[in-house]
Amino acid sequence: MHYDLYSLSLFLAVARLGSIAKAGEVQNIASSAVSRRISELEDTVGTLLFYRRQRGVELTPAGHELRKYARTITAEVGRMDSALSDYARGRKGTIRIAANTSAITQFLPEDLAEFQEQHPEVRIKLVELVSADILSMVRTGQADLGIISGLTPQEGLRQVTYRKDRLVVTAPKGHSVIEKSTVTFRDILSEDMVSLQHGSSIQAFLEAKAEELGLPIRTRVEVMSFDGVRRMVQAGLGISVLPEGAVQPYLQASELEMVPISEPWAERSLEIVYRDASGFSNLPKALVEFLISEKI
Repeated sequence: MHYDLYSLSLFLAVARLGSIAKAGEVQNIASSAVSRRISELEDTVGTLLFYRRQRGVELTPAGHELRKYARTITAEVGRMDSALSDYARGRKGTIRIAANTSAITQFLPEDLAEFQEQHPEVRIKLVELVSADILSMVRTGQADLGIISGLTPQEGLRQVTYRKDRLVVTAPKGHSVIEKSTVTFRDILSEDMVSLQHGSSIQAFLEAKAEELGLPIRTRVEVMSFDGVRRMVQAGLGISVLPEGAVQPYLQASELEMVPISEPWAERSLEIVYRDASGFSNLPKALVEFLISEKI
């Protein structure tokens, strides 16, 4: 059997008011239309639901039985609608984010914690990847949004600036490169370097810049994380280029120092990337709006 939810709601109104005419007034529908809906419902059930009286209607035994179930059904549908509307309005659900080390190390922890305070029923799934893999996850729909270096070329995705940061040279205390107030990239290419893993957007960019100068990067150690870079540099295995936010907070508690790079490209951005906005649901859209609001 097929039961129409609207017909069930009209049936409950008639049962509550004891009148087809009054139910029509309350539901803002002609009484003839209400009567037709009730008759169709009775045809579906296969028996009378109301006794028609001169002064109104009364429920039959079958009508009493149907009212019990109709109340449960309409209540559950109401709860379902309320629950789903929370997802539609961005109050519930899961957001899948793929972000690079720079974003995760410097900015995302505090920003996501603040977002979750405002959206306690939202679950965030965050993975740390290099920028090329982030772009792949976003393009294939495995991530709702990604955060990559502005140094990384990307095509076919929308993007908006999340944060700005600056690349600096970090070295052990007392290292000769720290004696200068600023250094050029050419200045440090004669030094042993602690480099980030292959595929890192920073490393790929620095290799391209070194190639433009016709000089190699003298990588002595290659590691996967900013923490690994800092520890290797502090151990005296070389100097490195990192985002300022990945060095500054650790200076007092370590044997590290830093110096700005006097190159126009040292100032860079972190970009939020996502697929066409027409396929962007309200929940990740709410997060993007939060991340870019007054953050740059």
